[in-house]
This record gives sequence, structure tokens and C-alpha cells, in this order.
Amino acid sequence: MVRQRLHRRDVVQAAIAFIDEYGVQALTMRRLGASLDVEAMALYRHVPGREELLSAAVSELIDNLFDDDLMQETPSSWERYLQCVAHATRRMALKHPKVFPLMISQPPEAPWLRPPLRSIRWVEHFLFSLNHYGFSDNHAVASYKAFTSFLLGDLLLQVSAMDSDATPIPADTREEQDDEDLEDFPTVQRLQSKLAQNHSDREFSDGLDDLIERIRTSLAI
Repeated sequence: MVRQRLHRRDVVQAAIAFIDEYGVQALTMRRLGASLDVEAMALYRHVPGREELLSAAVSELIDNLFDDDLMQETPSSWERYLQCVAHATRRMALKHPKVFPLMISQPPEAPWLRPPLRSIRWVEHFLFSLNHYGFSDNHAVASYKAFTSFLLGDLLLQVSAMDSDATPIPADTREEQDDEDLEDFPTVQRLQSKLAQNHSDREFSDGLDDLIERIRTSLAI
């Protein structure tokens, strides 16, 4: 059987899949090469090293956001535009929870780019779109900063809660251990079941609605 020629995007996509399964710390050029059935040296024809590969993985995911079906819409308003971008980004983060934290740790193309919309292509799209909906340059830039801050904070919390590398505590001992650990914190002990409830879908939508309302208010000033 003739082996197909390996391309740079094949290597980058394989790295994303590897991280999704095993985590960032497990990724080495040797292990990635083995997963592709090639020697590690073959990968260096496409990427100079591991750090560059991680940056390429981040860029690939950010660029792929444009292919999300939400981004194929023609939004009727800036509010709908922000909702499409936010939910497309959330889909990406939840699909790749072990890759998403790299949005922070990997150097951006320019120091003024903010994760997770940290590519020049994305900033151009975002600012141009808001200008199209009537935003001034100042309002567009301020909205980019506020929007990315909201996305990053909320989505990092969500992906950290999805950490599958953590070993779960057996169900029959978890409650007993929690009670022992919280004896000195009666309010937390009383409310721990409420604290443990997962309402991330609603909280994300509510937070996005609040942000949109703040932006709407700022436009009237």
C-alpha cells in the first residue's frame, strides 16, 4: 500500500486530536509521529518544533470557527452577530477542552490581540462587522475587549470543569469526605448541593445577554 504524502495541516489536525485524547503534557513529536505512523523527524519538515505545533493547533481551531454553521448566517443585527460568534466559540471550547487553555499560553500574532478571538483575521472580521452595524471605531474596539473578556472567563471555567484527567472520588465515599472537610464551614456545607449544580448553558446565555445590554447602553452615551 502506498502511503499518502503528509501535509502540514495533517500534522496540525493530528496534534489537536492527540491533545483531545491525551492532554497537552503528553504531546511530543515522537508520540505524534507514532500516531501518524511516521518518524518524528518527518514532522519537522512541516513544523519547527513542539511549541510551534501548539501555536499552529490554536490557529487552526480559531480559523475553523469561520466554518461553524452559525457563522454562515447573515445576522440581522449586531446583537445576533455577537450571539453567533459567542456560541460558535463555545462549541469549539467544549469540543476541545484540553486545547482551549492554549489560547492563553501561546503567543498571539500581535500583543494587542485578545484570546479567544486572537487572530488578525478574526479581529478584522469582528471590527468590520460592528462598523457595518453602525458602531464607531471606539465602540467597536471597546466591544471587542469586553466580548473577549467575557468569553475567555466563562469558557475557561467551563472547560476546567470538564477536566477528564482528574480521578473521580468514589460516589459512596464522596459525601462522607465532603462533610468531614466542611465541618468548619457550615454555610458552604449547607449550600454545597446548590454550588455543585451545573447551569452552564443558562449562565452563559444570561451572561451574554447582560454583556449585550451593557454594550447597548454604551452606544446611547
